[in-house]
Amino acid sequence: MVVLALIAVGAVVVALRIDAADELPPGFPPQPAAITVDPQIRPVSAAAPEPTPAGIAAAIAQEVRAPELGEFTGQISDVLTGDVLWSDDPTIPRTPASNTKILTASAALLDLPHDKRLTTTVVAGPNGQIILTGSGDPTLSAQPTGAQTFYTDAPRIADLAEQIAKSGVAVTSVAVDTGAFTGPSFDSTWDRLDIAGGDITPIEALMTDGGRIDPLDEFSPRQAEPALAAGQALAEALGVDATVTAVTAPAGAAVIASVQSAPLETRVADMMRHSDNVLAETLGIELSVARGGPATLAGGVAAVESVLREHGFDLTGVTLADTSGLSAANRIPATLLDRLMTAASGPSQPLMRPMLDGLPVAGGTGTLADRFDPTVNPGAGWVRAKTGTLTGVSSLTGIVQTIDGRVLSFALMSGGTSPADARPALDDVAGELRKCGCR
Repeated sequence: MVVLALIAVGAVVVALRIDAADELPPGFPPQPAAITVDPQIRPVSAAAPEPTPAGIAAAIAQEVRAPELGEFTGQISDVLTGDVLWSDDPTIPRTPASNTKILTASAALLDLPHDKRLTTTVVAGPNGQIILTGSGDPTLSAQPTGAQTFYTDAPRIADLAEQIAKSGVAVTSVAVDTGAFTGPSFDSTWDRLDIAGGDITPIEALMTDGGRIDPLDEFSPRQAEPALAAGQALAEALGVDATVTAVTAPAGAAVIASVQSAPLETRVADMMRHSDNVLAETLGIELSVARGGPATLAGGVAAVESVLREHGFDLTGVTLADTSGLSAANRIPATLLDRLMTAASGPSQPLMRPMLDGLPVAGGTGTLADRFDPTVNPGAGWVRAKTGTLTGVSSLTGIVQTIDGRVLSFALMSGGTSPADARPALDDVAGELRKCGCR
């Protein structure tokens, strides 16, 4: 131990002498320059070489013939010019699965303020009862203060409980008010087994963590009665042991506490990144209400269609049963999906641009995190796209920058084969677009 101590002291002395010296002793390499980081966002060049239809066709000729694609349609465009560079039966209406969310995101961003927030309140009821009143924000979280939340910048039950405690109200019971939404909470084309399967919950005006039983698990089973579960979370946070009931808040009731959602563009990004069906349906209703329509699932569908038509998008062949894509009754042609992506990434519809921020990155984020293996697919890190998957249905719509720096939009739709087979085949098509100059 004494020897080790002496060696350590000697090493410190040598190090101090070296640091203090004007010049390093002979044989020592010079100190490297400090590393500096200069992050920048560099726009793509408008002068980047434009691919040709022949170049695109040649680049993807083998990939689009893959039998794993089954019944395949698609369209590829240059986002700067809007020119269609390749297509294969793009006007045939197809089951889009979650590519439906591209329509929902587009309509919401075109028609609603991007900084719009939803407010969840707690109002006073009779005899010490407090009423948790929903406004259609499914991102309200039951997670404790400081804990991670599934949704970005989510409001918390814990913040409501803290405000209630400071108000001095002696709480005897908690009730919930879901009157902000009307009509059926579950579409007739959905399967109720998908509640336990983690894909959907009854769309009520009040819920926590998108109705997830496990707040951080994207694929967690959902609550069968999400509003009552939210009320129970508040009761537990307050230490109130009484049955949570559903009521209608008295008109003009005093507001005891309130929290606000993240801005609209943040919620749209979360919807796109995680392909969140609950967010998609509530965003549709939010859009309908803002336009003076009903606070219903059907109202959301009508609002999305109306906004897109008003902004010049051709909805020929479109049939929507919902705004999330969970319904197998939806039909959308590839040409519309590609037109929407071209509009968002090109110069024609700047209000739609935030949709791109929420698109999953190939091999990196969201529903593309485990796709586009970077060792074999050149699209990894370069493709940004919305996925869509149902039984026998796979779709992929997004953008990619070619090796020459030109941005292309694409909509690729496959049917009749297993998604496990079709998705890699779709990824191969998008990857080839990255690799080629396609001229």
